[in-house]
Amino acid sequence: MKTFITESHRAEVLAAIKDIVAIPSVCHEGENGTPFGQAIQDALEHTLELTRGLGYKTYLDPQGYYGYADLGEGEETLAILCHLDVVPAGDLEKWVSPPFEADVRDGKLYGRGVQDDKGPTMLALYAVKALVEAGVIFHKRIRFIFGTDEETLWRCLHRYNELEEAATMGFAPDSSFPLTYAEKGLLQATLRGPEAKDLSLEAGQTYNVVPAKASYSGPWLDTVLAELDKLGFDYEKTADSVTVLGLAKHSKDAAEGVNAIVRLAKALLPVTDHPAIRFIAEAVGEDATGASLFGLVEDQPSGKLSFNIAGLSLTEDYSEIRLDIRIPVLADKESLVRTLSEKATDFQLTYEEFDYLPSLYVPLDSPLVSTLMAVYQEKTGDMTPAQSSGGATFARTMSNCVAFGACFPTTPQTEHQENEHAPLEDLYRAMDIYAEAIYRLAGNPL
Repeated sequence: MKTFITESHRAEVLAAIKDIVAIPSVCHEGENGTPFGQAIQDALEHTLELTRGLGYKTYLDPQGYYGYADLGEGEETLAILCHLDVVPAGDLEKWVSPPFEADVRDGKLYGRGVQDDKGPTMLALYAVKALVEAGVIFHKRIRFIFGTDEETLWRCLHRYNELEEAATMGFAPDSSFPLTYAEKGLLQATLRGPEAKDLSLEAGQTYNVVPAKASYSGPWLDTVLAELDKLGFDYEKTADSVTVLGLAKHSKDAAEGVNAIVRLAKALLPVTDHPAIRFIAEAVGEDATGASLFGLVEDQPSGKLSFNIAGLSLTEDYSEIRLDIRIPVLADKESLVRTLSEKATDFQLTYEEFDYLPSLYVPLDSPLVSTLMAVYQEKTGDMTPAQSSGGATFARTMSNCVAFGACFPTTPQTEHQENEHAPLEDLYRAMDIYAEAIYRLAGNPL
């Protein structure tokens, strides 16, 4: 099969990735009057300047939440959804080379953002450059949308959707090949309850992680230890405390983890009847599919519901349970919320929604999915079927959009880790796939 990508394009995209990685675009809200920090603003303005040099018409949101770059003509729009913010570098001592100085070693490109999502963003941009230089005429307008808040609360794309036109179709180069056509709804919520007069407890750090540790210290320590032994749960003990041990997993894979908060709650049942403890231990338990609350909730496109008790606070003023729920794409979110709210009321708890991201679902036989899958299979020979996910990408912010690459099934996924990296050959293969996909979607009739 022909390719639009030349050695010159490979050299150009590598240089472009190095330039954008050098901008440490980690969120620092409100810095210098910007919404998410000066470095994120710099990355956005740098990328828009780059696209103008490639022939795009650009727009920068006056408040700095997003920008976009348009190329081509037509009533329909192919959106490519990217983000320019990155997570913090983590432990600098674990990096072999500086995280914001992209470095090629042993055929791999190292640096914060080379996988998530600066590298894939540049791959798609330079794939279009290759098409233009090959003389391709576009019958759809291609719009690159650059988000700045993906690693936190997605306020960038929320604002974009409030103010801008909807795309006809699109993809986010921020996941894995072959393609993700279904992403579960993401519901984060709290259950607020009464104070805890005789029990102080704080466990769990973030909504999207199964808590691996939960500690207790207090007058009932001996009883709790005896109950942990009876239940066969792992723990670490000091002279005046115990830490229950679980297994951390992403909330989307909660059933594969071991929830330390749930296990501690079960061990506390003999000594307290606090509603939050009872709800966790009795109403939810260790089944991370939520079946004890809702019955079995699953569908063919995306599988079973995932239910994570992500955090627990017990204080002399209030109690709070923090939940992360990944809802199958065909399930009724409002019905689930009603059931959860009613059950919570039985335990003197009040339901409050913290955040919600609607599901993504584009049928496998749609022109978008069919075209992208055909390109991937023809280019690689890999017949792995399209997949569903409990994770979240910008694709779910718009209708008829999917997540498409840039990691291959064999690519080590190192995003959010120290020494984030990607094999150069994988990057170049992905750019070739993007060029062919964009050509078929926007460069000639489907």
